[in-house]
This record gives sequence, C-alpha cells and structure tokens, in this order.
Amino acid sequence: MVKLFHSENMSSAENQQERLKIESWILGFTDGEGCFSVSFIKNKTTKTGWQLFPEFVITQGSKSLPALEVIKKYFECGRLFVNQRKDNHKESLYRYCVRSLDDLENKIVPFFNRNSLKTYKRNDFVIFSRIIRLMSQGVHLKKTGMKKIAQLIEKMNRKKKSRFLKSSETKRQRCLSGEDRVRSL
Repeated sequence: MVKLFHSENMSSAENQQERLKIESWILGFTDGEGCFSVSFIKNKTTKTGWQLFPEFVITQGSKSLPALEVIKKYFECGRLFVNQRKDNHKESLYRYCVRSLDDLENKIVPFFNRNSLKTYKRNDFVIFSRIIRLMSQGVHLKKTGMKKIAQLIEKMNRKKKSRFLKSSETKRQRCLSGEDRVRSL
C-alpha cells in the first residue's frame, strides 16, 4: 500500500517523492478501475425537465476498500458507497464517487490535467472536463446548452445515444424542422 501521510522527519524532497508516488498510483488505479461519466436524469422540478449528473467513480471489491479510502483522503472530497451484491460474488462492491461540481472542477479535473491518463480513458476525461467547464459557466441551464452537452456525452465511454436527445420534445422539434422528413427520403 502506498503511504499517504508524511512524517515530520521527512525532508521536503522526500515529501515531494511521496506525493509523486501517490499521484502516480492514483493515476494508474484510475486508468484501470476509474470512470468519468455524465448522465441525464429526468427531473420535473428543473426548467428543462432534465438534470445533469456528472461523477468521477472508482469501483473495488470490499477487500480493496482501504485503497479507496486512501484515494478519498488524498482528494479530500467524495463519498464511499457500498453495493451489496446478490449474485455469485462473495464480496460487496464499493464505489468512491465525487459528484460535487465544485470538487470536480477544483480537485478532480486539475489533478488529471496535471497527471495525464495513459489509456483511452484520457479521451473520456478530456470530454468530461469540457462538460464540467460548460456546467460551471451555466451552459446546462438552457435547452441549447443541454443539447450541446448531450452531444458531447455521446462521445464518452460506450458511446450510447443520449436519452435527452431522444426525448419527446427533441423529437417533436426535429419533426417540426423537417429533419425526419429529410432522413426518410
């Protein structure tokens, strides 16, 4: 296990080495077990009828819970959740999640900007950080901004079509603009 805390007796150079070790370890852990995602959730109380739900997640079995605790302590944000499994697995699944827009913008995104991911998750992170920036600017509070973000989300992870872009209002607007008629010709 990587040490997280520094001793009073350590020199500044040793502290720097420890910080670099933990950052490299978190980076590798995220490359293997992490995920950057943004979801749309129907919410009738919002102006647009939808709510954006960005999150950074790392998942591990209960035997590796101490690793998630180290990561949580390093970032000084987020929460740990347990998903008790009812399948043939013998241990529960734990998730370290950061959902606060402020924490994502000021802790998670800067960390991964300084420490570049090595796998394809780097592409997901680039899109994720762009969405976080747009949300911080309030772009998501209007339908046009939500559509722009939905199009970015479609390029992340498994590249699934956005439920927001499939909503009845969006379909109705496409129909009125003639997009559906053009496609059917």
